[in-house]
Amino acid sequence: MLELNENQYKIQGIALTELADKYELPLYVYDAEIMKRQYNNLTSAFSEIPMKVKYACKALNNLSVLKLFRSWGSGLDTVSIQEVELGLMAGFAAKDIIFTPNCVSFDEIAQAVKKGVVINIDNLSILEQFGNTFGGNHACCVRINPHILAGGNYHLQTGHIDSKFGISVYQLRHLLRIVKTYSMKVTGLHMHSGSDILDAGVFLQGAEILFDTAKSFPDLEFIDFGSGFKVSYKDDDVVTDIEDLGRKLTENFREFCTEYGRNLEIWFEPGKYLVSESGFFLVKTNVIKQTVSTVFAGVDSGQNHLIRPMFYDSYHRILNISNPTGSTRVYSVVGYICETDTFAWDRRLPEVHENDILCFMNAGAYGFTMSSNYNSRFRPAEVLVVGGKDYLIRKRETMDDILRNQIPIDEKTFL
Repeated sequence: MLELNENQYKIQGIALTELADKYELPLYVYDAEIMKRQYNNLTSAFSEIPMKVKYACKALNNLSVLKLFRSWGSGLDTVSIQEVELGLMAGFAAKDIIFTPNCVSFDEIAQAVKKGVVINIDNLSILEQFGNTFGGNHACCVRINPHILAGGNYHLQTGHIDSKFGISVYQLRHLLRIVKTYSMKVTGLHMHSGSDILDAGVFLQGAEILFDTAKSFPDLEFIDFGSGFKVSYKDDDVVTDIEDLGRKLTENFREFCTEYGRNLEIWFEPGKYLVSESGFFLVKTNVIKQTVSTVFAGVDSGQNHLIRPMFYDSYHRILNISNPTGSTRVYSVVGYICETDTFAWDRRLPEVHENDILCFMNAGAYGFTMSSNYNSRFRPAEVLVVGGKDYLIRKRETMDDILRNQIPIDEKTFL
């Protein structure tokens, strides 16, 4: 947990300013204790039924983080063959990895089949190709689009009628014809309605749809509810009540299993919920620029390192860790990319000076993994704090990384 002690923000007793000096800026820092807290909260809420966590590694896919979750007993949710390979490198058993791609080629799915992971299919075309190729020799899971809205940012919703994700629940008859024709074995049903779900209502609504759909599949071993649990980005944010969800969904799941005739497993695929609050992104203030309308705090980062505020209009709390208790002023915090890469408008911060270090909170999910080399900028280093010690888990990029795969043409070619 981040604590303000003796005018220093600290993680597990280590001052963020010390990490900034040691590893240079910009810098991603992750607190393993927060990850473990979130993991324990989820497993505790569903301790009375067979439940498995499949960490959604697209949120934060560093190998050291993957190994951390594996050590706690988590499985892995992947969306690309490269993530599957990372999971195997991190030591996950193939049977503990679920592969849920979207709009990929069938060749990629065939590669995943060879690796032995659980295949989750989200459209009828691929399902038919899968059945034609593998028949009943390789079981699969099917992703259903329940046509319900998760709430929150529309860009984070994946279960509505216009979403590209999943097979519409209204296409069930067609789905079943394909399964029967090719003698396919469907062992799982999957749903993910999106992020920022505030209460149990959406899950229970989706559960009823999946439970009803499950009656048509006699070989099920699990039902996967994805994730979408909301975490706190602002001081007054409402978050998903995991304990309440656990109580209500446990009761409903037990009733379903009784009706189904045997006990199944329930799966969740949290990403943001597990790692978002564990991440702290540190940047240096390059310039304080006052205009006729505002005061800009320009930092040594931008949408190339943390694109969520620009892409999703997401809110991240910002701390001035160089001046934690100073008098507040209003700033617009902006990046150094040649775009309008504004992190925050009209944000009250303890007075910011050039060279002060700012900290973006909730930067553990979809921060580094969505970063880029735009403007030929280097991606930052990553540090993991475990057991009161800090470990470098990714080096800062250099010009060699920018040039690594480029093949310059001899200038004479252009003459």
